Amino acid sequence: MRLRNIPGAREVMVENENVFTEPKGMKGTWHEVFGNDNPIYIEVGMGKGQFISTLAANNPQINYVGIEKYSSVLLRAVEKQEELQLPNLKFIRMDAEEICEVFAEGEVDRIYLNFSDPWPKDRHAKRRLTSRQFFARYNIILKKDGRVEFKTDNKALFDFSVEEVKEAGWNLDACTYDLHNDNVLNEGNVMTEYEERFSKAGNPICKLIATRSI
Repeated sequence: MRLRNIPGAREVMVENENVFTEPKGMKGTWHEVFGNDNPIYIEVGMGKGQFISTLAANNPQINYVGIEKYSSVLLRAVEKQEELQLPNLKFIRMDAEEICEVFAEGEVDRIYLNFSDPWPKDRHAKRRLTSRQFFARYNIILKKDGRVEFKTDNKALFDFSVEEVKEAGWNLDACTYDLHNDNVLNEGNVMTEYEERFSKAGNPICKLIATRSI
């Protein structure tokens, strides 16, 4: 059974207090949602939530918001949160293209992109989460000193992303084509489900960190 077709997943999302399925109009309210002024980190395309759940558990002083389009994928993260009951973790079911309707200007401190859909056809390039079109969106919601961190095992997507960082007018602060053998960038690295699977298969993991030119 494909994850995005699990019966009843959509209903679970609507009823769960940790999930926002109609987030439009919430921009500028996220500190109220969490009840504090802690930094807000988001993961766009969070999948089953291993990465963001681990970060939230390890960093209670930071608020985390996971964004996922498909209810049946998000369901796994919601089930995990039901067990963990982390007060600094919330989820949004939405299309990432609407991100500027959900977060206000400068409301987000960091953005994580992990093993994003490569959208391999050239005509779909603007849908890639590391396209210049998405960097324009991140430029709005990120704080001035905020940053984007991207990981993938897809070298073609990574090459594209490196170029898009430059085309978007951002700074490429760090870049590696073999994260797990990079002592600096791999320090404190939290692996996603895909990262564990691909690295066990022998695929090198790529990572970049991008910030804006201020």
